[in-house]
Amino acid sequence: QVQLVESGGGLVQAGGSLRLSCVASGSIFSINTMGWYRQAPGKQRELVAVITSGGNTNYTDSVKGRFTISGANAKNTVYLEMNSLRPEDTAVYYCNANVQLRLSYRYLEVWGQGTLVTVSS
Repeated sequence: QVQLVESGGGLVQAGGSLRLSCVASGSIFSINTMGWYRQAPGKQRELVAVITSGGNTNYTDSVKGRFTISGANAKNTVYLEMNSLRPEDTAVYYCNANVQLRLSYRYLEVWGQGTLVTVSS
């Protein structure tokens, strides 16, 4: 089994910063992508940012220039640095990973439990 554990959420004022972390553990042979999604109350879950094992990144338009995703491949870890936070960034942020399992070598998509980010105005 594979688990993702997130940390770093919390309450921050508009204009402030937070850093989210996510660590993957378990029967992992390799990780193809890791990313962050978010879900605000009453809205669908949306992609925030993703990073590939090769270091390529992609962001949703609303966070470009404010959020930075980075990864530490050797540690199976991904970070999301969030700056200039806005009230509309308030959501539960979920870590996501596409991993290749040991032994079977099959691919599996895994989700973390989510961490709440609240931005006050």
